[in-house]
Amino acid sequence: MSSIRRKANSKLAERLAHKTHFSQEQIEKLLQVLHGKTTESGKLDRQAFHDFLHNTFSMTDDTLMDKIFGFFDKEKRSFINQEEWVCGLSLFLKGTFEEKSHYCFELYDLNGDGTITREEIFHMLKNCMVKQVLTEEDPDESSKELVELVLQQMDIDRDNKLSKTDFCTAVLREPLLLEAFGPCLPKDEKVEEFMKVLEEVILE
Repeated sequence: MSSIRRKANSKLAERLAHKTHFSQEQIEKLLQVLHGKTTESGKLDRQAFHDFLHNTFSMTDDTLMDKIFGFFDKEKRSFINQEEWVCGLSLFLKGTFEEKSHYCFELYDLNGDGTITREEIFHMLKNCMVKQVLTEEDPDESSKELVELVLQQMDIDRDNKLSKTDFCTAVLREPLLLEAFGPCLPKDEKVEEFMKVLEEVILE
């Protein structure tokens, strides 16, 4: 790594350490990891990000991985830059429960209209059931039953859809509901593995 890039990374890491859950050293290492996955531009495209999620955290749901990419890609330019990479991973790996609640709601709101509708819940639960092959029943019928159960638990204002307030209130009351509609956060053991690997990265 050139001395100019090293200085730039150090300056960026110092700034981001004040707005993320990472130390400056961890951020410099994350930037080095990113550099190894990208071209000289330092930008991570959608497919490379999908590969990262799959290979590092064993994620397989394409719909949710696309939504995770969209969450990281704040500037909506179809790639993830250095700051988006660090800030996204800060929440993804070390976020508070409140941060993760807002994040999960944003991912599950498939059309971005500020609510999770009955149709969106059905679509996500059906995907989960088909992939897990947990039942021999018709996945449509099983999913419809689950939708009703979920709405009973989470639709606080009883308007047949979930607002962000509904969702955050319900998951605060029952944390197991946080990823009720599909995995959008890495498992704890995968986070530990990644952080251990990161710790062993030698800064160039």
